[in-house]
Amino acid sequence: MMLLRWLSTIPLRLRTLILKSRVEQELDEELEFHLESQVEHLISRGFSPREARLMALKAIGGVDRQKERCREVRAGQWLALVGADVAFGWRQLMKRKLTTAAAVLSLGLAIGACTSAFRLIDSLFLRPMPVSHADRLYAVFRLGKGFSDGKPRAETSYEYPVFQRMRAAVQNQAQVVAVSFANRAYLTYTSDQEMEKAEVQYVSGTMFGAFGLQPGLGRLLTQGDDVTPGAHPYAVISYDYWVHRLGKDANVIGRVFHMGGHAYEVVGVGPKNFTGTEPGTVTEIFLPTMMNEGVTHRDWGWIRILVMLKPGVSSGPVQERLRAVFETLQRERAKEFSSKPKQFLERFLSWQVSLQPAPAGISNTQNDYRLPLMVLGVLVALVLLIACANVANLMSAQAAARAGEMALRFSLGARRGRLVRLVMAESAMLGLMAAALGMLFAAWATPFVVDRIQPHGEPIRLPLQPDFVVVLFAIVLTLIVTLMFGLLPALRVSKVRPVGALKGSVEPLKRRRWMHGLIAAQAAFCFLVLFLAGLFVATFTRLTQQPLGFSPERVLLVDAAAQRAQSPTVWDQTAELLRHIPGVLSVAQAGWPLLSGSTDNSFIAVNGEVNPELASTLAISPGWIDAMKIPLLSGRDFLESDTSGNIAMVNQAFARQYFGAQNPIGKRFAMQGEPGSLQVVGVIGNARYQDVREPARSLFFLPLNRVDEKGGLSPLGNETFVVRSAVDDPLAISEMLRKTITRAHPELHVTNVRTQQELIDAQTIRERLLAMLAAFFAAVALMLAGIGLYGVLSYSVLQREREFGIRIAVGAPRRNIAGLIMNHVFAVVAAGAVAGVALGTASLRYVETLLFQVNGSDPTMLAAPVAVLVAAALLAAIPPVVRAARIDPATMLRTQ
Repeated sequence: MMLLRWLSTIPLRLRTLILKSRVEQELDEELEFHLESQVEHLISRGFSPREARLMALKAIGGVDRQKERCREVRAGQWLALVGADVAFGWRQLMKRKLTTAAAVLSLGLAIGACTSAFRLIDSLFLRPMPVSHADRLYAVFRLGKGFSDGKPRAETSYEYPVFQRMRAAVQNQAQVVAVSFANRAYLTYTSDQEMEKAEVQYVSGTMFGAFGLQPGLGRLLTQGDDVTPGAHPYAVISYDYWVHRLGKDANVIGRVFHMGGHAYEVVGVGPKNFTGTEPGTVTEIFLPTMMNEGVTHRDWGWIRILVMLKPGVSSGPVQERLRAVFETLQRERAKEFSSKPKQFLERFLSWQVSLQPAPAGISNTQNDYRLPLMVLGVLVALVLLIACANVANLMSAQAAARAGEMALRFSLGARRGRLVRLVMAESAMLGLMAAALGMLFAAWATPFVVDRIQPHGEPIRLPLQPDFVVVLFAIVLTLIVTLMFGLLPALRVSKVRPVGALKGSVEPLKRRRWMHGLIAAQAAFCFLVLFLAGLFVATFTRLTQQPLGFSPERVLLVDAAAQRAQSPTVWDQTAELLRHIPGVLSVAQAGWPLLSGSTDNSFIAVNGEVNPELASTLAISPGWIDAMKIPLLSGRDFLESDTSGNIAMVNQAFARQYFGAQNPIGKRFAMQGEPGSLQVVGVIGNARYQDVREPARSLFFLPLNRVDEKGGLSPLGNETFVVRSAVDDPLAISEMLRKTITRAHPELHVTNVRTQQELIDAQTIRERLLAMLAAFFAAVALMLAGIGLYGVLSYSVLQREREFGIRIAVGAPRRNIAGLIMNHVFAVVAAGAVAGVALGTASLRYVETLLFQVNGSDPTMLAAPVAVLVAAALLAAIPPVVRAARIDPATMLRTQ
């Protein structure tokens, strides 16, 4: 019924919009008719024409006010009124172009930063994988204490037998899928081609079916492709890889590539939008798990376990079954560890499993950047709040300047709702312009940030195209921002008192208190941003300036691999050729570079007693410590003849932990699980091994070339040539090194060339990103807070010019006038700083894991933001103070 009534008004609405002048004329004629009728009636009762007209106008409530009321209820007129408000608001904004530009720029930067941060969060954590029923997908986490440090940890790596037992335990309730960690592997399509890299992931044959995926070409892996270890050399390539690497070759099905000693046949192309289960990584080749050597090893943690619940099944019962299976397996394996230290066994048995939702997948990138992105989100939110407070103060000051205009409008019949709408129209236009600028900034900023977190040679690829969630976030954010900075000034304008406003009294004290409150909030938020920025910059500085124990300058790392393992003689001959290249000072070999993330650990036994802490190991060639410039403290380096496998070099940390104050040279120790013992022949200085954040760990070195059980040298499938260059930029000789290796031994393929410094930089990507962005937002927050303080002080001086003029006229020194302003300013800033200190102290517990050798409660770290805030307040206060001190009392009193 109501719909029919509304439809019946459509012709009237169209007439109002199209024939606006005609409708206005009819309104004038109708009101004039009613007015004249009332006048005639009053005249007939004996009143004079003048008295009758005044009484009629009073009775009708004013012609203009009645017109306004009629327009507001007229069908379709609301649109015309909104259009008029927008046009008037636009003119007001254009009158203050500089102020408008400053407001749009500050809000746009804040909105863009928030949207950019949300785009990253959405692409990594919120955007579900393009699979069926992603809301029913869970990941199996392991929760417990670290074996080396005892700290709480959450891991996702499992051994293949664990997956098999879990799959069998819940097969009626869920489909359990194993997926390996995606890794860059080296492959060739023909034996004479150069090796190329591709992101490879081993997956259960049932994964594609469990996810409800369909092939883009050919077929996908099935359960039958994942039965017998090493017997199913089939591969599915991703759609993205098919397009960009193989040019959408229609004959790709049946094509063969070689990798790790196997020839794999391509049986299908994956669906268009599916890029694997790891956000941040685009998997290019999917292989059956049975083609991975790890399926036959009980102690290889190389897979993640995903659980797709069946319809109607909740996660609770499934988790309990998986937990029971895991605890049983842990107890069974603990029996094999009877020789392990007691502390190790206690921590081993303390681990539990937990099902956690994983609709977006699961990856190391998520783990690395979950907390940094949360911190980044808080920083940009604080900057947004500062910007909103700034613009709110600006609009409040402008509204105060227009108090007389608003009072006149109200006196002429404008309702208070119309006044609110008039101010909100300006706010809405500011918000829309800022949102447009913010979207442009976010379109640039998001790829920029992603580019800053790229590890060398391992690009992070995220789906950054805006989706519905991002668009909705931008719309809601713009609406909230507009209300935050526009609604309060609009409501204050609507409460204007016509008599007081027209006389010049606009309650300046009350208004100033509200504006000063916003300034205090800005100071508090600005302090928090400055404090966090100081923590992150100090962390990055100390992390990059700490001693590494070796010299990374001019060191080039050349990773090489062979399709089939080669004799150490081949590798040694290649190293000798590299030594004769111009610009090369020395060449050595290692199993992998320092700080590459690779590691090999073992429990160490001395005199039959097993130490509860793990020690790390690295295989190196003679001359490696010289190439890395690690000092030899005692004993000797390895010799070419050291191939027996019963000697080792150790670092200072190892010597101190296992031999105490004794001279370690000549001492023996054993690797648990390995036959025989090793004799220490040399002690070298401590060097960072796996992570620049951790202290120097116990590390022992073994000869790279060792005799196997048959009496011959063990062949090597890959190693790293460590080249110390004579030139400042070692990459300048990289191409010559690559060509020399290929020409000398075609069976060797260079898989990667990088500098040692690049590996160090890759270890500090997170800290560099946080320091850079936090410093940027701190500068923006400080600038906005300074501008806001300047605006409030300028408004305050303008409102109190008469007071200051009188004070000067009666003999007050001008320095006292400056003191009146400055005292209040610093009181407001001090209040904000105190609140900021409380916020900063409370935030420490949430960011302490991101810090390195930085104590947030250090008085220096707390005092620095206060000093910066005070300096900014002084700079912002100088112009208004100078203006107040220059007031001429005679001129001021005459104008007043």
